[in-house]
Amino acid sequence: MAEADWEEVTVIGHRTKANQLRSKQAINSALRTGADVDTSKKFTAGTNKQSAAAKNTAKLDRETEELHHDHVSLDVCKLIQQGRQNKGFTQKDLAQRINEKQQVINEYESGRAIPNNQVMGKLERAIGIKLRGKDKGQPLGGSK
Repeated sequence: MAEADWEEVTVIGHRTKANQLRSKQAINSALRTGADVDTSKKFTAGTNKQSAAAKNTAKLDRETEELHHDHVSLDVCKLIQQGRQNKGFTQKDLAQRINEKQQVINEYESGRAIPNNQVMGKLERAIGIKLRGKDKGQPLGGSK
């Protein structure tokens, strides 16, 4: 180790920025020259999907008799519809206000959605009605 030259630098690989290898032509050219090409697929990148799938599948595994998830109850569906209509929102307007897709609002109003507390909280704030707990349907500011 005493004879090691500290001024000498050895470069093993050549790194390029990620945006340089986005086109098909750039990737083919890198492959021809023998450069390292790393490809990765990002699942659900840039989408607004619920990330509670692992929790729901674990809950489903624990159940023994009924193998289904709980869905939004009909009274909550009606409350969401009425609250949205009272505010004069369409499903698309409400979805934009809470940063979700219109399909999410549609599923909650039709009773097909699996309840997510984050989405329920956003809905409560947007329409001003409590959707969870004992005082469902009461105004959000305070219970009567």
